[in-house]
Amino acid sequence: MTYLAMRVAVEDIPPYLMAGSRFVLAGVVLYVLARRGGAAPPTRENWGAAAVIGVFLLLGGNASVAWAEQRVPSGLAALLIGVVPIWMVGLEWLRTGKRPSFQVVAGLLLGAAGVGLLVLPQGGGGDTVDLLGAGVLILAAASWAWGSVISKSARLPASPFMATSMEMIAGGIACLIVAGLAGEFQDFNPADVSSRAALAWLFLVVFGSLVAFTAYIWLLGVTSIAKVGTYAYVNPIVAVLLGWAILDEQVTLRTVIAAMVILLGVAMVNVDWGAVRKQVFARA
Repeated sequence: MTYLAMRVAVEDIPPYLMAGSRFVLAGVVLYVLARRGGAAPPTRENWGAAAVIGVFLLLGGNASVAWAEQRVPSGLAALLIGVVPIWMVGLEWLRTGKRPSFQVVAGLLLGAAGVGLLVLPQGGGGDTVDLLGAGVLILAAASWAWGSVISKSARLPASPFMATSMEMIAGGIACLIVAGLAGEFQDFNPADVSSRAALAWLFLVVFGSLVAFTAYIWLLGVTSIAKVGTYAYVNPIVAVLLGWAILDEQVTLRTVIAAMVILLGVAMVNVDWGAVRKQVFARA
């Protein structure tokens, strides 16, 4: 739903202004709730770590998706962001030096093939994909993945709610700085925002930021990177269906095939098929 909501919101609200305002507001609300709930005040070191992670996750990751959705459908955005788990495994390999298994490497290659199938234009003037928008989405996925990887060892507050609030505040401020540099404040007139764009923005504040992003940061603290990445299994399918049902976005045969290839690659990276086979044979 967040990809669809961002697609609707950026129709009337500039992307970095939209992202920055939503995250700063949600971050301040969550910070106040965390402090009232007994969370200790963060240190300067906590703020530094939260700022770095917030920039990778929210400026490089989320806000870049909002920008790209001015050029590509929400379903395509979700499909390309669906390779985040593949990025996570690759970046974790680079960071730790621990080589992934053959199955993981095969999944990485299969996912890359699916992305290529999705973004390369067809011959004969068929449906084409905006390559700049697609490229930004791929880099956004990498930025989100790297922010997720480094958060596992960052010196963040013990309270996941406090850590999340700080990341949203820092990342949101970074988005607003970029919005100012890009001239988005001068080009923005609140009176021009439609009711559906405003509702989409409000949905992103409450469900996309306070609920979903908080849950994501909490999961990063309690489970493995690979398991956290499984959220990407369902997002692309839901986004494509919603984009088709609500925004009349086109779903081609190539999109469906590419989605299946990408999700198969992601599954190969994240699922321990040896353990699955053992469970199946044990039950048999």
